[in-house]
Amino acid sequence: MRLYNSMTRTREDFKPLGDEVLMYVCGVTVYDRPHMGHALSSIVFDVLHRYLEYRGMKVRRVQNFTDVDDKIINRANRDGISTEEVAEKNVQAFFDAMDALNVPRATVHPRATEDMPEIIDMISTLLDMGAAYEADGSVYFRVRSDADYGKLSRRSIDEMLEGSRFDMDESKEDPADFALWKMSKEGEPAWPSPWGKGRPGWHIECSAMALKHLDRQIDIHGGGLDLIFPHHENELAQSETALGVDPFVQFWMHNGMLRRAGDAEMSKSLGNVVNVEDALENNSPDAIRLWVLQSHYRSPSALNENSIDQAEAALRTLRNASQVEPDGDGEMLEPAAFRESFIEAMDDDLNTPRALAAIFDLAHAINRGKAVGEDTSGGHALLDELTNVLGLTLEEPERSASPGGIDEAEIERLLAERAAARVEKRWADADAVRDQLQQAGIAITDGPNGTTWTQL
Repeated sequence: MRLYNSMTRTREDFKPLGDEVLMYVCGVTVYDRPHMGHALSSIVFDVLHRYLEYRGMKVRRVQNFTDVDDKIINRANRDGISTEEVAEKNVQAFFDAMDALNVPRATVHPRATEDMPEIIDMISTLLDMGAAYEADGSVYFRVRSDADYGKLSRRSIDEMLEGSRFDMDESKEDPADFALWKMSKEGEPAWPSPWGKGRPGWHIECSAMALKHLDRQIDIHGGGLDLIFPHHENELAQSETALGVDPFVQFWMHNGMLRRAGDAEMSKSLGNVVNVEDALENNSPDAIRLWVLQSHYRSPSALNENSIDQAEAALRTLRNASQVEPDGDGEMLEPAAFRESFIEAMDDDLNTPRALAAIFDLAHAINRGKAVGEDTSGGHALLDELTNVLGLTLEEPERSASPGGIDEAEIERLLAERAAARVEKRWADADAVRDQLQQAGIAITDGPNGTTWTQL
């Protein structure tokens, strides 16, 4: 199994450091409901978790919640409620959305407010080492104390400074330094510390949580591509300094960003986000998962009005194949080659588009076999096995009748008949099925993932 490592920018053989794969995935800042970008990242790392287990590995996955932050404080002030209420409401919204999308809970979901002693301990260690300093009740990391700073994003400190992405706080010794602990302001949540009341900076919480819930070194650290700098760069620097380890992370893995058609990126600041709750009102969970997995996880994904609808249409092929019928008396379908193709794809840096192609090939073979009376029992078992690795349930959505009074089950049966006729080059029979569907108000389209249909 080979995975792309953002640190080396190459695919490398993956082998866990110990008996258990230790995986940390950066979670959400819970100031609002989860959006489709959160769904994309969660589905990607859920599939990675599932596949590692499918390949016989034990996995411990930690995904945090940032539950104290400027955005949470601002939202609490706007809504006239406490920061705890804001966080709790949106943690539950996240879990509800992930439950609907068939994303199981991580092994641990720590929160910054629950791991404050560990955060303070790590900051104290950095201060004792001279890698951090106190100024006006806040504590900052000395970026230039780390000779390797910038190795993940591959930029020098001076190049980063030119981008004006640093907070020009007069308390800092150097504009590049970042906050480990922030002095409290009146009316904000605060915790006691050796430096006075305050709260942690964004980056330190992940370092402390990874140490507490995993180990000094971990196998995989995941998150969105937008987290490489500054979050992961800073997390890397403070962890390797405080723990005296190199590397802190074996494999850095980053999923591509989600954008709306015509936009550079989906973000709340641009006002172009789609919340998961809203997406689920019009689409099945399987369609959302399939839409995510049709792109390689490192590629950007575009969301438009038709993208998930197209995934919904493609699912009909899989759902039809998953419906077990009495075994035929013809030749048994041999599924081994489909499993091999699936594993080969997933072993190649989690190539879910190729893995899905193997699954759709299997589904087409099952549908053709059922149409001509073959024994497809082995194919059904494998289809269930492989779709489960991708978290697809293949549950039927509510059925609806076409204008011609033909329901989805009959449409799928006719499409299977047509597929079998095309394989056997019975073109007149295939055309007759097409015409029958068209008279019932159904248009069909043949594509790389099989035949899809729409109502006229």
